[in-house]
Amino acid sequence: MTTDKSGRTSAGILLWRNRDGRLEVLLAHQGGPFWVKKDLGHWTIPKGEVEPGEELVEVARREFAEETGQETPDGPLIDLGQIKQKSGKVVLGWAVEGDLDPSKAVSNTYELEWPPHSGVVQTFPEIDRVEWFALDEARRRLKAAQVPFLDRLETALASTRHQSSAQDVDRTTTIRSDGEA
Repeated sequence: MTTDKSGRTSAGILLWRNRDGRLEVLLAHQGGPFWVKKDLGHWTIPKGEVEPGEELVEVARREFAEETGQETPDGPLIDLGQIKQKSGKVVLGWAVEGDLDPSKAVSNTYELEWPPHSGVVQTFPEIDRVEWFALDEARRRLKAAQVPFLDRLETALASTRHQSSAQDVDRTTTIRSDGEA
């Protein structure tokens, strides 16, 4: 059962790194009793809801810090645009290069009456773990609606590599035309 979250907006950060020539992304697994036995198709980028008047990128950075216990790296952000989840919630994403040791990640918590109607309130982590995945595996783990973020990151990084290569060729041509090696 999907709760209707139309009209709600979340913002998040997709952390990426290059490990041995392979692109990897950091994904988060939601914590709490509803998500314990769910894996494939249930991971997410670290994200959280935007309140009226809040700056979207700042919300993304704050939520990353709350859900991983680590600050967002200071590098340039890649705008990944937005997607709409089954629930109706709109998610805006940005990517940034960085590294994070999953064993040191610590999430904020929330309280929930569990088991239902028991009167017992328990505390659960919002995110129970984060892990690095190569893109193929990340596509299997991530919520289907968020997979376009991976495609957009891959396209943006390929475009950046192409531009860097073109600039290197231009510099080489300039040096040669000046007669200097």
